[in-house]
Amino acid sequence: MILETLALQGHPVVRSSMAASITDRIRDVRSNFIKECFCDFKHLEFRIESVANVHGIEFINDSMATNINSTWFALESMTKPVIWIAGGMDARMDYTLLKPLIRNKVQSIIFLGMDSDHFMSSLSDLDIPITDAVSMEEAVDLAYCAGKTGDVVLLSPGCASFDLFKDFEERGRAFNHAVKQL
Repeated sequence: MILETLALQGHPVVRSSMAASITDRIRDVRSNFIKECFCDFKHLEFRIESVANVHGIEFINDSMATNINSTWFALESMTKPVIWIAGGMDARMDYTLLKPLIRNKVQSIIFLGMDSDHFMSSLSDLDIPITDAVSMEEAVDLAYCAGKTGDVVLLSPGCASFDLFKDFEERGRAFNHAVKQL
């Protein structure tokens, strides 16, 4: 099977698809059936969801990433330079676990949320600009201005959304709306 034919893309998806297909083959499920399923799979809303491409900058909504592990997988799957929109209610997570990925993939960080102190201090030794935003509209505008053709703006907060939004879905909808306003 050619990887480009998978309905969902990214390293985590490929790994999960490979594991699922091996399991299914052990259970003697037909290869063609497995292939059809992976090519037709519907993407989860707010989980590494491509929203739009605005003047060559791709906008990806991963609002469902409410913890460091989910954000790690989102960042790891990016193949283009990233403008990362992160933040929310800080649960004192260990953001330093993301440093190797940030160094290799992130051009700039926009922090959206009320409690940026821990986030900022965890990543202060990186040579990457970090900017605070007070609304999703401002975060998307700042990210768009920081980006250039070929970049990705990735909303993958790594935190809960309850400081500014009812839930990750409302946050995701706000991101989509702000992108469509560009």
